[in-house]
Amino acid sequence: MPRSSNAVASRARRKKVLKMAKGYFGARKNVYTVAKNAVEKGLTYAYIGRKLKKRNFRSLWIMRINAAARQHGMSYSVFMGKMSKSGIELNRKVLADLAMNHPDAFKAVVDKVK
Repeated sequence: MPRSSNAVASRARRKKVLKMAKGYFGARKNVYTVAKNAVEKGLTYAYIGRKLKKRNFRSLWIMRINAAARQHGMSYSVFMGKMSKSGIELNRKVLADLAMNHPDAFKAVVDKVK
C-alpha cells in the first residue's frame, strides 16, 4: 500500500499558523517553524493577559470607589464593610460606574449605608 502524506491537512495547519503570525517581524511571519514558536508564545501571553485584565479592572474599580467614598467622609474598607452589613448587593463594577457617572446616585447609596 502506498504511503499517504495527508498533505492537505498539513498545509492547512501550516497556513493557519502563518495566518496568525501576520504582522510579525522578519522570519517570524513567513518561516513556519519560527512562526509556530512566535504564535505559541503570543497565545500564552494572550491567555495571561486575559487574567491580568480582570485583575487590573478590579483594582481600578476599587480606586474609583475609594475616591468617591472619601468625598463622603468614609474610607473604602469601611464603606464596603457597611455595604455588606446593610445587605446592599452592588458589585464593584456597578459602584465604580455610579461613582464616576452618577455621583448623586452614589451619594444615595452612601447615605443608605450610613
